[in-house]
Amino acid sequence: MKTALIVIFGVVGVLLAYLLLWPVPVAPVAWEAPDDQGYVGDYTANTDLAGLSLIDLAPHHGPEDIVALPDGRLLTATQEGYILTVDPATGTVDILADTGGVPLGLEMDPATNRLIVADAHKGLVSVGLDGSVEVLTDSVNGTPILYADDLDIADDGVIYFSDASTKFGAKANGSTMAASLLELMESDGTGRLLAYDPATRETRIVADGFVFSNGIAIAPDGDILMNVTGRYQVLKINPDTGESRVLIDNLPGFPDNINRGPDDSFFVGIVSPRSEWLDKNSGNVLARKIAMRLPASMRPQAQAYGLILQIDADGNVLRTWHDPQGGYVTPTGAVLVGDRLYITSLLSPTLGYRAYP
Repeated sequence: MKTALIVIFGVVGVLLAYLLLWPVPVAPVAWEAPDDQGYVGDYTANTDLAGLSLIDLAPHHGPEDIVALPDGRLLTATQEGYILTVDPATGTVDILADTGGVPLGLEMDPATNRLIVADAHKGLVSVGLDGSVEVLTDSVNGTPILYADDLDIADDGVIYFSDASTKFGAKANGSTMAASLLELMESDGTGRLLAYDPATRETRIVADGFVFSNGIAIAPDGDILMNVTGRYQVLKINPDTGESRVLIDNLPGFPDNINRGPDDSFFVGIVSPRSEWLDKNSGNVLARKIAMRLPASMRPQAQAYGLILQIDADGNVLRTWHDPQGGYVTPTGAVLVGDRLYITSLLSPTLGYRAYP
């Protein structure tokens, strides 16, 4: 009996030492998460995102963003590294290009008629309609761009794009999802907003210190709207000074993409609801370290819930589309093409759509 107790206490001691002392990749920073008000007020739940029509992309998955071509076809990105052409009329899917990384945000550059891609592995990339691929920039001020995420192009041709984390690169950590979870768990704010000028081929830092800088869109006045996933916010940032103000605060989930819509509106994708555990432990750095020492299956998990917001340039919520059952997984955002609102995704092997409005 005495020997058994010694063994038991020894095992318990080892487990405690592991949970308390084992090195982890994050150095959590304490902050105070705002109280989650849930789906009330402007965010009152409905089922308008349920039952989407779907275009099958298999064996590809993760159509993070789309753009429309003049002939009616769509271009979309995949987690496998491909840029696909999709014919909505026939469902035909073809590979246009392989970036060699993980393409996320997409915009067509009217000056060159080339697709500009925020590639989580490669940086800012230009893709021709002939399939050619060129890296525009992969560093700034001597530091690598580890997680290019989303972009928009200003009227003067300057490309504004987010570098979601300068510590947890998507390539080094195995996937875009894995790297994003590390940035959110640490919550120190290593993301930044960058600008690339094609005329000079120079890249500059507009602003930094964001907990997973994500979706990018240019407002009518020329300022930059940027989703900050780890703070449940949409910011408005002056591209010349880097000064920012909060346009929307305390969102009910993690904001992902933001895309320009009709009449100076914007579509914001909420990729998943907020984590009650993460909010409760926003000020508890030890709990977050311990969580990182657990098997991945025992850590806080993303919940399935679909939500797209339509907002105006002042941050007022105009409309919402919800799917409380989360039938279309991890919706990253929405893009309006004609009378169809296409819903993009981080993980789905399909591209969803519904009628608009």
